[in-house]
Amino acid sequence: MKTPKWFLKKSLIACALLPVSWVYLCISRMVFRMRAHRPLVSRRPIICIGNILAGGVGKTPIVRQISEFLDAPVVMRGYKKSNATNNIGDEALMLSRHGLLVHTGDRKSNIILLNKQKSDTPIVMDDGFQNPSIKKDISIIVVDSEFGFGNGFLLPAGPKRERVSALRRADAIIVIKSSNARKKNVLLPAGVPVFYAENKTISPYKSNQKLVAFAGIGYPEKFFRRLENVVKKISYSDHYQYTDADIKKLRDLAAKMDAKLVTTEKDWVRLPAAAQKDIKFAELDTKIEKGFFVWLKEKLNGDFQEKN
Repeated sequence: MKTPKWFLKKSLIACALLPVSWVYLCISRMVFRMRAHRPLVSRRPIICIGNILAGGVGKTPIVRQISEFLDAPVVMRGYKKSNATNNIGDEALMLSRHGLLVHTGDRKSNIILLNKQKSDTPIVMDDGFQNPSIKKDISIIVVDSEFGFGNGFLLPAGPKRERVSALRRADAIIVIKSSNARKKNVLLPAGVPVFYAENKTISPYKSNQKLVAFAGIGYPEKFFRRLENVVKKISYSDHYQYTDADIKKLRDLAAKMDAKLVTTEKDWVRLPAAAQKDIKFAELDTKIEKGFFVWLKEKLNGDFQEKN
């Protein structure tokens, strides 16, 4: 589904849904306490990269950077994973394309499997901050300063999975900087180390090339704003599975406007194989400040060395 518009700002719809949010909060706290009973304790350190929003914060590139730094495997659910089609999920495909070892499916089972290996390298867990059934050695929360915490409400009135005060459970926070930052909506709790990351979108085309940009991600406008000379923007639901018919419509539109098609890498891995040959994606280059990796090594007691 597409991200509801009321997630971005307070509206009549958001306010009308507030009573449902209170019910959601009560149920989620009960589930949290139930899951906290006898959590799985891993022999290998577990580094959880999570957030407190319902997606769209740019967590996958952060997971990639940390996993590459530690030469660590990644465990994740694999959203839209399907055994029938051998689809492991778009985030998993993205990470695999960059040479990372990714285990999708039940995270507990995969952690147990990885613990049977001789390696002592940490395991990076994508998401799971709200699930205490697996003990985390380090929890890192990603916050996108451009989106902040949306309208500030809990699901379904807003995008938050839990209150901002939950950030106190984190060992560190990584804030993705943006020139369009919501300065009034990224207040973070004191006492938790904060580090910064920057995103740079690299178009595969020259700046004077007209583009038809399409994306099926949580907040596609962030992607569209970072491209030049976009003559048409087309949004699909998050994790949208593109069909041959969709591709034909996109190609016809681009030809009509004398433009090139461009999308995100996350969308590109979901395109039919034939379409991947001529449709290009804009690379998202994410850089976390060096101080974070110094902190991470110290947190891991210097037992693990960075790759290369």
